[in-house]
Amino acid sequence: MNLLSQRRFLPYFLTQFLGAFNDNVFKNALVIILTYKIVSEHSSILVNLAAVIFILPFFLFSPLSGQLADKYEKTLLIRRIKWVEIGIMSLGVIGLWLNSIPALLVVLFLMGSQSAFFGPIKFSILPQHLSRSELMGGNALVEAGTFLAILFGTILGGLLAGLDSYILPVSIAILSFSVIGLIVCHFIPPAQAEKPDLVIDRNPITSGKQIFSTLASNQSNLYTAFGISWFWFFGATFLTQIPNFSREYLNGDPYVATMFMAMFSIGIGLGSFISSKLSRGRVELGLVPIGAFGMTICGLYLGLMDISSNQATTTIADMLRNFSTLKALLFFLLLAVFGGLYIVPMYAHIQSNTPSEYLSRNIAANNILNALLMVIAGIFAIICFSLGNTIQSLFVIVAIMNTVIGLFIFRRVPEYTLQMGAWLLMHTIYRIGKHDLHHIPKEGAAVLACNHVSFVDPVVIGAVCPRPMRFVMYHKIYNMPVAKHFFQNAGAIPIAPQKEDPQLLQQAYDSIAQALENGELVCIFPEGGLTPDGELQELKPGIERILDRTPVQVIPMALSGLWGTWFTRVKGRAMKGWPRHWMKRIDVFTGEPIQPEDAKLPLLSQRILALRKQP
Repeated sequence: MNLLSQRRFLPYFLTQFLGAFNDNVFKNALVIILTYKIVSEHSSILVNLAAVIFILPFFLFSPLSGQLADKYEKTLLIRRIKWVEIGIMSLGVIGLWLNSIPALLVVLFLMGSQSAFFGPIKFSILPQHLSRSELMGGNALVEAGTFLAILFGTILGGLLAGLDSYILPVSIAILSFSVIGLIVCHFIPPAQAEKPDLVIDRNPITSGKQIFSTLASNQSNLYTAFGISWFWFFGATFLTQIPNFSREYLNGDPYVATMFMAMFSIGIGLGSFISSKLSRGRVELGLVPIGAFGMTICGLYLGLMDISSNQATTTIADMLRNFSTLKALLFFLLLAVFGGLYIVPMYAHIQSNTPSEYLSRNIAANNILNALLMVIAGIFAIICFSLGNTIQSLFVIVAIMNTVIGLFIFRRVPEYTLQMGAWLLMHTIYRIGKHDLHHIPKEGAAVLACNHVSFVDPVVIGAVCPRPMRFVMYHKIYNMPVAKHFFQNAGAIPIAPQKEDPQLLQQAYDSIAQALENGELVCIFPEGGLTPDGELQELKPGIERILDRTPVQVIPMALSGLWGTWFTRVKGRAMKGWPRHWMKRIDVFTGEPIQPEDAKLPLLSQRILALRKQP
């Protein structure tokens, strides 16, 4: 939360909050005006047409907006976009005073266009102002702020549009918040252009193909973007049904529906906050499967639970006194909380896993996918209802689909399930202490050299390290059935002794060199095998061969406290009998970097031993 007190984040946060807030003030006011004030006939058609008009610019302009955000300084772009917002809202005021439906729909299209141009900047600017360890917290605040802005803007827009003399209050509100947003955005620190020499392609088809080609070049980013878009499908499905769910199942008045929408927005904010706290400065992908599982359970429960109210009309007070309706409210809240756990690490992963010169275009491609799946969500719901399904049936169908989509994504990107296993391991079996992890470089290549105590050493190191890394792994463990797929997709490098497979050994050294040349971290266990007695064994010369070919700094590491646990060879064979030592304290120590010319075996052994013996 301390980010909210810093200039590098607070003005940006307020700018995006005010923008989302103002959009929803106008959009919801327009829906109420179209439904109750200007027309009554065909209002449902106009309301759905308005939704399509707002989303359409994301398909048309996202490719261009992503290119602009990569080519130009982002703060300057934000200021220009906010000036455009004032112009758009001025046109909106004119449309309101003229009671002109076409003019108001044109304004809605322009608002969608403005949002399409701001979208890529919204997430790509964060890595420029925040460190990697702050990305989870920054994204959590952005997601929480966005959903709360949507909630508050929707409520205010509905209240203002419900007034008998609505034109002046709505006009004052949308212009005032636009001006405040413009003032605030001038305090955002500069964010330099990432690719100033980029040649802009204004053709939405060819440029769209190009940005999707860039996104698809990284499988992890591609499926993560799909996972984010699926969240918008899932969330749009549940959120859209809230008014009718409240009316049909709870006999609720409009304030009950508003209460459910408020709980949904608050839940997203709460889940985002929890994800930030649980990640502790890491991009914690292990929270995503947990969030997906919770979304499925809550969705199924809402679809299968017996919800009934005996009241002719249920008010908020009646709902809070009825255990059945109160449970429905609670599970809508939990569904959104798990949604927050799901979505925040995904955004942080794309930001941290994309070269800065492509990030805005990747976000733009993701925005197109988001818009597409939200449209599909509406069409899918219509099809389900036309086939005779109820709202609760739709909840069950989408919850089951969530399981299928989740399993598909996690199979394609094993980092999610691997990090979930690591996160659960570190929070159930062990209590882990982290020491001096700041010695691990925030970017660039390095070799991490650690003592080898147990079969879960890579899990422990991967769970605490602030950056992903490539582990060098004994080939027989790497090739274990089932596990091989995960090791392969996690980027592990299989290695074999010279006498077993000299060709594989050479391939391992080639892979290590390539990873280091690409600026990645590589973790090795220079003892060459698990310790049989808990003591540091003689280091093998392979690390010197690595450094001779690719001179990079070496980060000595040491694990302490693992010896004697179920995953060690304390009894001659690991994983024998039943696990003991639940919640045992283990520690990961990191030492000062050693330059490649100094990283000889005696010095490295001395450093690792000294770290291991720290109190």
